[in-house]
Amino acid sequence: MNRAKTSTLFKIVIVLYLFIIIFPFFWVAVTSLRPEAEIWGSGALQLKGAAFTTENYKLLFKTPVLNSLKNSLIISTITTIYVTFVASLCAYAIARLDFKFKKLLTVIVLVTSMFPQMIVIGPIYRVFVQLGWTNSYYISLPYSNITLPVAIFILITHFSQIPKEMEESATMDGSSKINTFFKIILPLAAPGIFTAAIIIFIGAWNEFLLSLTLNTNEAWRTATVNISFLRGQFEIFWGQVTAATVVVTIPTLIIVILFQKQIVSGITSGALKE
Repeated sequence: MNRAKTSTLFKIVIVLYLFIIIFPFFWVAVTSLRPEAEIWGSGALQLKGAAFTTENYKLLFKTPVLNSLKNSLIISTITTIYVTFVASLCAYAIARLDFKFKKLLTVIVLVTSMFPQMIVIGPIYRVFVQLGWTNSYYISLPYSNITLPVAIFILITHFSQIPKEMEESATMDGSSKINTFFKIILPLAAPGIFTAAIIIFIGAWNEFLLSLTLNTNEAWRTATVNISFLRGQFEIFWGQVTAATVVVTIPTLIIVILFQKQIVSGITSGALKE
């Protein structure tokens, strides 16, 4: 009897939790289809009898949203490729090689992931101004500040799972460390690398502060930053903002839906010890 009550209570809690998580996304989607005049006022929370329109999306695509989506895609792709490669090398060294201060290096990686962006944005901005790298795709470089530590920790667990006997056999056959890494270790760690790449892409796609600070020119803005500029002199165009939010969310939503099994498998397989 108690077990049945506990199970029912657990289900209720899960349903309430899912409602709290899903409702904001639902309401943003609904708001994006309503006229600007109906977003505010007493009828804002009423769906029955509400007028729905695609006007917000038509107005949105008259803004530079497509260009900002292109910038986000290019920057996120560049970041994903180079951070995944660098994270693979770092994680392999930490997980498989013996050297001094290895634990200290792991702690440093963890600590850097805890730095608030507001602390590092000043020095990064000064360097970019001096090098003339503002308003460019070089912004992908500091994106590693928010994506590299997570990727390294995901990959460390996966590289640790690979039997060392495979490396030892390759070494006995005359294979170098680099050759072993690319031809044996990387293919075996593919699920973890794939998971890390997806997380890196989503993190880069959703980044806001670095892009807002370093790419101030309208032609170089990313999608998340472009949303914040959907306003007039005295008002914010909330209909267009919600429409842009839906458009910007769609790519990451598609990635998660298509590759959710690989993401979960990549994270959980590295968390289990054989």
